Amino acid sequence: MGNGIQVRDRFADGAQYIGGKLRPGTSGRHHDVVNPATGETVHTYELAGTADVDAAVAAAREAVPGWSGATPAERAEAMHRFAAVLAEQADDFAYVESLQCGKPIKLATEFDVPGTIDNTSFFAGAARHLEGKSAAEYDGDHTSYVRREAIGVIGSIAPWNYPLQMAAWKILPAVAAGNTIVLKPAEITPLTSLMFAQAATEAGIPDGVINIVTGAGKDAGEHLVGHPDVVMTSFTGSTAVGKRVAEIATSTVKRLHLELGGKAPFVVFDDADLEAAVNGAVAGALINTGQDCTAATRAYVQRPLYDAFVQGVAALMETVRLGDPFDPSTDLGPLISHAQRDRVAGFVERARAYATVVTGGEAPGGELAAGAYYRPTLVAGAAQDSEIVQSEIFGPVLVVLPFDTDDEGIRLANDTPYGLAASAWSRDLYRANRATREIKAGCVWINDHIPIISEMPHGGYKASGFGKDMSSYSFEEYTQVKHVMYDNTAVARKDWHRTIFGDR
Repeated sequence: MGNGIQVRDRFADGAQYIGGKLRPGTSGRHHDVVNPATGETVHTYELAGTADVDAAVAAAREAVPGWSGATPAERAEAMHRFAAVLAEQADDFAYVESLQCGKPIKLATEFDVPGTIDNTSFFAGAARHLEGKSAAEYDGDHTSYVRREAIGVIGSIAPWNYPLQMAAWKILPAVAAGNTIVLKPAEITPLTSLMFAQAATEAGIPDGVINIVTGAGKDAGEHLVGHPDVVMTSFTGSTAVGKRVAEIATSTVKRLHLELGGKAPFVVFDDADLEAAVNGAVAGALINTGQDCTAATRAYVQRPLYDAFVQGVAALMETVRLGDPFDPSTDLGPLISHAQRDRVAGFVERARAYATVVTGGEAPGGELAAGAYYRPTLVAGAAQDSEIVQSEIFGPVLVVLPFDTDDEGIRLANDTPYGLAASAWSRDLYRANRATREIKAGCVWINDHIPIISEMPHGGYKASGFGKDMSSYSFEEYTQVKHVMYDNTAVARKDWHRTIFGDR
């Protein structure tokens, strides 16, 4: 797949993947997939309506008995084949992910696609390793044990910032545990999610196990969350939308998994390796053009290092190369859309009234003017309670503030509604250990920021949601626990009623 014409050909049959086949939507409304680097339309498709959601849920429900009834070894074998198909198509996935998101091809090639393949391999293995509990006689002659069983049809909603990886994070633990799934990707970036489902079919995963409906949140998304045959909802996105998802899901008593917004602190103590911290801050803040819920957004630097840190970050940001995402030398691509760029710019422009924009703070001109580009931006001098410190920006913007004591640094790190990720930078074991204990976040990196691995969980505290992606923790979320208890004696308990009710 080398150009947009081939993308159109591949999805000519529609952008809904239901029961193992592409089909058009039925909403009567069309949507453009736009390359944010150029503003050019990559593909136009018909959005899903409620009828498409119903069809996808029906296909998933029909597939439940066969897939959940397969042995773990059978599911694992199919998923290992799935990983192999993904590896064979890695270049196509990287190209389309870069095309629809505007992310640098080197990020898609070195991070997004390999991470997805690794995640698929991990859950292929995990399918055979879901631990139960030991059987024992906890009550006289009765033996008890625990069964873990698939839940049924899962309804998931994934965001636009990492379309391929977020599809994988939703789909893989669900199907490894024996469930079937209907995934709604963001309507602006559906293409690699569709390719992911197609690859699963090529690998021999049965029709109906993985279904994709591409529609608007108000229509397809809300209908999916509220559907009576969907027994669990998993959502990744903003905290505001997550609250709406929770409201709908709880009305039908669904199991719920929410991975929501973040405002990750980057805490630099005065004994830190300054050069490492500067490099880590720029990489952590600018990953995926800052469109990452774990991106470093608030740098708190102990006062002896503060000035040097600000100077170092500003100088390094000014060397970052913006450009064509398909140029291997490009470091930073565009934001996902002009609307998102304008939103990010709005935060920075409003901050000029109370803070200093040290570098960046503008869209580039020239050859990049048609795209949704925004320069790497460093803001200093903002107050802790200001908008730019407290609100999720989701762009290439880092705010830096000084602190004096260790107590103050940790207090400031915790002083937002979010708690998804954080990092602390120190050569001192005590300081680092204290940071891991006291910073309220689902992940705390020490002397690094951003790496993730399939074996370890990803999820947040506070307004960043609850539940885990990746790792065996996420696998367990997609099962339900059943207590089984039976009488070991061969004698019917004819007097059992007397134990409860006494003599009659």
